[in-house]
Amino acid sequence: MAGNQAWDGKTRKSWRKLHIGYDPNSGEIVASLLTTDHVGDETALPELIAVIENPVARVLADGAYDGAGVSNCLTEAFGTDVEITIPPPRTAVLGLSDGRDAHIKHIAEHGRMAWQAATGYDDRALVEAQIGHRKFVIGPELNAREMNRQITENQIATKSLNRMTRLGRAVFKRAA
Repeated sequence: MAGNQAWDGKTRKSWRKLHIGYDPNSGEIVASLLTTDHVGDETALPELIAVIENPVARVLADGAYDGAGVSNCLTEAFGTDVEITIPPPRTAVLGLSDGRDAHIKHIAEHGRMAWQAATGYDDRALVEAQIGHRKFVIGPELNAREMNRQITENQIATKSLNRMTRLGRAVFKRAA
C-alpha cells in the first residue's frame, strides 16, 4: 500500500504498513493499525495491542518483534502467563528472558524447523492468509491519498472483513 510523499523535490511512493492482531479461534482481526514505513514493528506494538479487549494467552510474531521491549510490553498488557513465540535471530545470545532462552536452546539442539513445529509457530501462517484474504476481497491498494483517510479506510475494511467472517467460515477436516 502506498501514498505519495515529497522527497528532495521529487515525488516518491511511501509505503504503508498494516499491523494486525488475529484471533485464530474466531477468525477475526482483533486489532489493526496502519502506519507509515518509518514506524517500526516494535514501536507500533503498544498502540496495536491497546485496543484488544479479550484476554490473550498466546502471541506469535515474526523476528522483527524480537527484543526485551516487546516482551515487557506484552507481559504488561496480557500478564506473565502469556506465551510469547518469536523466533530469535541466528546470532541470538542467552540472557534476555527465560522463554527466549528456551527457544534459543531448542533451536540449537533440534533446528529451526523442529522449533517451529514444537512451538506452533507455523500457525502464524493464518495471519499471512488473512492479509492475502484482505488483498483479495478489499484490494491490494488504498484508495485515499491522505494518511488520516487511509486509516479510516483500513478501519472500514477491517470491520467489513470481520462481518463477513461472522457470517461463516469453511471447516476443514482430514479425509483419511
